[in-house]
Amino acid sequence: MLSKLHHSCSRLGRALIRPLSTLSEKSQQATNHPLTQEQIFERERIYGAHNYHPLPVALTTGQGIFVWDVQGKKYLDFLSAYSSVNQGHCHPKLVQALQKQAGRLTLTSRAFYNDVLGEYAEYITRLLGYDKVLPMNTGVEGGETACKLARKWAYKVKGIPKYKAKIIFAEGNFWGRTLSAISTSTDPTTYDGFGPFMPGFQVIPFNDIAALEVLFIADEVQTGLCRTGRMMACDHEDVRPDILILGKALSGGMYPVSAILCNDSVMLAIQPGEHGSTYGGNPLACRIAIAALEVLLEEKLAENAERMGAIFREELAKVPSDLIVTIRGKGLLNAIVIRETTGTLGGCRIRYYFLKSCQQLLNVYRFKMIGVFHFASYFALRVRIQSWLPALFFTVCNIL
Repeated sequence: MLSKLHHSCSRLGRALIRPLSTLSEKSQQATNHPLTQEQIFERERIYGAHNYHPLPVALTTGQGIFVWDVQGKKYLDFLSAYSSVNQGHCHPKLVQALQKQAGRLTLTSRAFYNDVLGEYAEYITRLLGYDKVLPMNTGVEGGETACKLARKWAYKVKGIPKYKAKIIFAEGNFWGRTLSAISTSTDPTTYDGFGPFMPGFQVIPFNDIAALEVLFIADEVQTGLCRTGRMMACDHEDVRPDILILGKALSGGMYPVSAILCNDSVMLAIQPGEHGSTYGGNPLACRIAIAALEVLLEEKLAENAERMGAIFREELAKVPSDLIVTIRGKGLLNAIVIRETTGTLGGCRIRYYFLKSCQQLLNVYRFKMIGVFHFASYFALRVRIQSWLPALFFTVCNIL
């Protein structure tokens, strides 16, 4: 019996190994002869999970506010990797920081100290005015960590009965795709088919909370770090979160980096062994994050976002069109709402040109301009919007 099992396993092993050698040969051929866009689409479709619906463009290079596809076509990027590349694609300072640290030390885990984490922690806490930072990797990890911190604080500091704490979210929120995140969602496309959902969350109408002794948690993963014309979006309201969540532009798109900032009264509720991450706080991530924050300040990207965003909204309002219902936004995070007509879906062709409509609201088109967006790029954009609005194609971002 064991002999037959061994024989079967050997045959299975050989069967599994053969395709790998074939794949290696195909990869070598691809190196010698670059794949076409269609071949790239097909390979990802065959071997990758179908959890995204990408734009039909295969990118190969990025610099500043521009990206190029494998055919050499040049585009203005108005998605900015969901607000991650606020400093611009492949910013020289960030590339240099990554290359230099990658040649020294990349990962130690938190089982040891490293010589960059403390420097980064001091820099970001002094910059943003908090006692401590807890380093993580992705934005949704930051949200999950904030939930854990809030619950620990509720039990240890506020005295909430064990396992009775509630975290309140506003309707219409989106902060990720983990089970905790979708358990707080009011969007069926986010949560449908993934229940049962996690308890301990309450969803209320936005701006409808009147409670005492609660923590205010601000998710600034997309809106923070100079995206809206201020360092943080909540700075527009002159409020200071008890727990601040950062990500995306914290690394300028170079590496997954997120952070949770709060004061000692909250952060010290977590003790060693109660939360952690293998990659969180690694020296490579910390070095890149320091450089990314320095770029925001040195290049005055908050001021640029405020100035260019105002110009964008004011000038776009002058474009003659009965299709535009409203233009809204702060800084370089903007949207055009167009009149819903039978032709509205034609605007989906906009996706090819790096400007996305909202998944649930196809008449809302988002402009997530990169933080180094400048005047010349704006006027090229305005001309194209003015030309194409009547046809509802919005081919505004292609640089011919």
